[in-house]
Amino acid sequence: MVTEKEIWQYLEEVFDPEVPVLTVIDLGVVQKVSLESDVCKVTITPTYSGCPAMKRIEDDIIEKLTEKGVPKTEVELVLSPAWTTDWITEAGRKKLKEYGIAPPEDEPDKTVLFAKPVVVPCPNCGSRDTRMVSQFGSTACKAHYQCNDCLEPFDYFKCLR
Repeated sequence: MVTEKEIWQYLEEVFDPEVPVLTVIDLGVVQKVSLESDVCKVTITPTYSGCPAMKRIEDDIIEKLTEKGVPKTEVELVLSPAWTTDWITEAGRKKLKEYGIAPPEDEPDKTVLFAKPVVVPCPNCGSRDTRMVSQFGSTACKAHYQCNDCLEPFDYFKCLR
């Protein structure tokens, strides 16, 4: 009989299809795992409500757990509470940076008049002299930036709260 702890460990082997260095655990989309009789129930939250990767993630979770000998898995998608970049683990943030994607930075409260814009450090050279090229990068949850020092382009995983 498999345990919940083992299920969490197996989910460390399920990768995000859009950022393949992150697992679903690193990304923080897995909210709950429970075992009821012979059914493993996994609750996931999308990074945003229209995320096209969620069906793929659901299928990958079922495939991985089946491969590990879990007889039946049900994946439930929940929208509340809404996912936040605060749920990305420290290991996930480190993996993003090593992969060349700037991890989320604490962004100013957008309701405050004259709030300073967020400074996004370059994941390649560490410079804080960067500029946004486009509000949208390779996916809707990322913005496209360029470093003014090393001139390398990079994605920034936008802060969502």
